[in-house]
Amino acid sequence: MANDILIEARRVTRILPGIVPTTLVRNVDLAIRENEFVAITGPSGSGKSSLLYLLGLLDLPTDGEVTIRGKGTVHMAEEERAFLRLSELGFVFQFHFLLPEFTAQENVMLPMRALARLSREQMRARAADLLDSLGLAEHRHKRPDQLSGGQRQRVAVARALANDPPVILADEPTGSLDSKSSEQVFQILRDLVIGRGKTVVAVTHDLALAERMSRRVHLVDGMVQADELAKVSMS
Repeated sequence: MANDILIEARRVTRILPGIVPTTLVRNVDLAIRENEFVAITGPSGSGKSSLLYLLGLLDLPTDGEVTIRGKGTVHMAEEERAFLRLSELGFVFQFHFLLPEFTAQENVMLPMRALARLSREQMRARAADLLDSLGLAEHRHKRPDQLSGGQRQRVAVARALANDPPVILADEPTGSLDSKSSEQVFQILRDLVIGRGKTVVAVTHDLALAERMSRRVHLVDGMVQADELAKVSMS
């Protein structure tokens, strides 16, 4: 496994302001390296999703720093953080958040349009290739309401891969799926690590799935209680 650090949290704390401030994440140190398959686990309210959003630059820490390839992000202009999100990170959520008025192919093209590196024809071709690779060739021109839950989540994975980011961040990606669709999505994420050299970090409440990933980070009360390599083969 390569040792290059892609994302690092350094003493990261996130406090939600209010009459009674709530600490979501507390003094977390965490390094995510190339070609890892990482599960973030913990009880409800332990800060799993909050930590993922901080790693993905969707939220800013109250204290501490998040780096992408060694570059600090807290004091960046929002435009620069947005560029890093588009180019370095892909996101998959429990609820797919596909735009209902667009086809599967058009949804996958959205991050490419935002990054503006490809022509329209190149975007169409890449979106089609990604959907084809995920077994959705005949569903490219369907809208989300014409797809099953598992198909919609595979479209969401294709969208996450649109700009070929090195890191995929997934928040309960199998949480709303039946067991068959859940296994399909898990195998796709696993193949991203084994077959495409990606790093996948997934929040999950499913310990059976977490035990099949190469590393588990366990949170309790916003703090890392355990960070251990799994005893499974990723080959």
